[in-house]
Amino acid sequence: MLELKEIQKFYNPGTVNEMCLFDHFNLKVEKGDFISVVGSNGSGKTSMLNIICGSIAAESGQILMGGRDITRDKEYKRNVKIGRVYQNPAMGTCPSMTILENMSLADNKGKFYGFSRGTNKSRINYYKEQLRQLNLGLEERMDTKVGVLSGGQRQAMALLMSTMTPIEFLILDEHTAALDPKTAEMIMELTDKIVEEKELTTIMVTHNLRYAIEYGNRLLMLHQGETILDKKGKEKEEMCVEDVLKLFNEISIECGN
Repeated sequence: MLELKEIQKFYNPGTVNEMCLFDHFNLKVEKGDFISVVGSNGSGKTSMLNIICGSIAAESGQILMGGRDITRDKEYKRNVKIGRVYQNPAMGTCPSMTILENMSLADNKGKFYGFSRGTNKSRINYYKEQLRQLNLGLEERMDTKVGVLSGGQRQAMALLMSTMTPIEFLILDEHTAALDPKTAEMIMELTDKIVEEKELTTIMVTHNLRYAIEYGNRLLMLHQGETILDKKGKEKEEMCVEDVLKLFNEISIECGN
């Protein structure tokens, strides 16, 4: 289980531009949840992910993972149990390294390298098996630099690499936003397959309302740092895109847009 308790987050504190994003924000994520998070720009979606992962710190509050307080744990320590895929495909892979080297790097996440070789050739067949499930032919291009791959190929690799080691939580930060529609569909199908097979507790931020409705067992909408919609199970199943869009429009009118 993952829990955010009484989180407070300010931007530009002590200046005329000070802004309170989260004011005693609470969220409880049960084991096995696949949560889709939607909301307008500036609603706090990515900030929430960054606080969970340790990329930014909250002014106050607690972050509990499996009942343990990780509020002061560094980002690299949290990443042992958290896999993250970003909006930009370039952020999940190293472009100057080959597919083999990228896979090896992901395979060794959280391990001590020492003076051993960075690439373990005895694992090549395993890497090929993992890549084969993408149906992109990457298993035959192990010596290709990742920088020459398409955005969709790199994002598929990033998703695969983020879940190679035994993690408990998968964080998806608009991971289909930079892709064309066909590739985005492929990445979402792959996401659903990996989450189900590895039984990962997942939080997915998305602007695609159809994906938010179709995928996962729980739907959250954030607005100005607050949860204004939280539907789970059957309640979520009964929702449609029009329901969420209507709420978006109501918020937009209230904000004067």
